[in-house]
Amino acid sequence: MAWLLLIIGGLFEVGFTTCLRFVDGFKNIPWTLAFLACTTISLLLLEIASRSVAMGTSYVVWGGIGAIGTAAVGIMWFGEPATPLRLGLIAAIVACVAALKAA
Repeated sequence: MAWLLLIIGGLFEVGFTTCLRFVDGFKNIPWTLAFLACTTISLLLLEIASRSVAMGTSYVVWGGIGAIGTAAVGIMWFGEPATPLRLGLIAAIVACVAALKAA
């Protein structure tokens, strides 16, 4: 169950980083509220998961999901470049997170 919460928390991290694109200096209230909600949920789930999963592992997995997810959102919805080097580095993050889980 802790791993599921950690994954969901990582997805909410993608939510809060995506919201940052639209907060406009925290003047855009709906996006700011969405940012605050996603941040709160993400960190709460990380905290709960880290009670059962080692803190270092929890943080790396949570951050990896956030980094990979945010990069994917940028590529798919915001026209950021999907160069072979960038995709290879994203794949390396996935490999590292998987190896850490396996260790």
